[in-house]
Amino acid sequence: MPSLLKSGVFRWILAAMILALFLGQLIHGLLAQWYAGSELDLKYNQYAQVFSVLSHIFLHLIKMIIAPLVFSILVLGVGKLEDIYSVGRLGVKTLLYFMLATLVALMLGLLIVNVFKPGNVLHLPLPKGNASVPTELHSMIRFIDHVIPESIFNALSTNAILPIVVFSILLGMAISASKEKGKPLLKGIESLSEVMFKLTHFIMKLAPLGVFGALGSVVVLKGLGVLNGYVYLIACFFGGLLFFAFVVLGLVCKWFKINFMALLRDIREPVLLAFSTSSSESAMPKTIEALEKHGISNRVVSFVLPLGYSFNLDGSIMYMTFATVFIAQSYGISLQWADQIQMMLILMVTSKGMAGVP
Repeated sequence: MPSLLKSGVFRWILAAMILALFLGQLIHGLLAQWYAGSELDLKYNQYAQVFSVLSHIFLHLIKMIIAPLVFSILVLGVGKLEDIYSVGRLGVKTLLYFMLATLVALMLGLLIVNVFKPGNVLHLPLPKGNASVPTELHSMIRFIDHVIPESIFNALSTNAILPIVVFSILLGMAISASKEKGKPLLKGIESLSEVMFKLTHFIMKLAPLGVFGALGSVVVLKGLGVLNGYVYLIACFFGGLLFFAFVVLGLVCKWFKINFMALLRDIREPVLLAFSTSSSESAMPKTIEALEKHGISNRVVSFVLPLGYSFNLDGSIMYMTFATVFIAQSYGISLQWADQIQMMLILMVTSKGMAGVP
């Protein structure tokens, strides 16, 4: 136990995952022996809710600090720039990389699902022909409404990351352009940033409990057996994620002369946290801290990372093409390559701004 206490959050989270899987399956099996029918379903839900309370508390605490944290570090990073045009240069480079990474992720998802065809394993019957799908009109006006906030306070209250990013960048640029007059405000925001990181440290101590609750709830409700029908699907997609993480990103790091293995070691805690809670937002505060400890400047981290949470969720983006073709395969619907490429190009735009939440 003392060695575990000294090992940091990473091993605590790993231990919480293992314990949740074991205890969740044990409870699931015992309930199946003691109850049956509708009473069994009721008991599954009751015990699952006991576990999910822990994950709900943790995720709500994380979401509570996301908006002020993103706001403070982004305003601070941009506001400290003496050359206002460097924001534009950094922004262009960042968005160019995001678009290229998105294209690679979408193409990788299409390639894997077409080569391994995981949907062909299921052979699902088509739904009735009168099933309707609700549609929503997307337009440039709706896009602008989403990106540019009418009220920053409303964006902060709803954790709308992209509008917060836009406002924070503009405010930071205004502070930088104000020279001496903007320094008192920048100093206050710097204090807010430091306080938010301190609050983050307090909340992250509860991460193992959040992980335990999230995984335990699912296993109690469904049991480990729920994976049996989807093992091939999971193997295909996770294989794609590992290829993207270790090969694609590894090549990117090699190109820019970044020590890839050292980077992985430094971000292992937020990676495990994001995986176990199914939420990239839960890992964001820890990721910021880990990247700065790795040696990346606060200016770059505070600008690029919040923007990436709105524009560059590569794993989720890859899943969009993967899952769409997987569903078509499961129902025996043929999608031609022309249809898939058109879908991929549409997703390059519509994937931007997707939420990093479960």
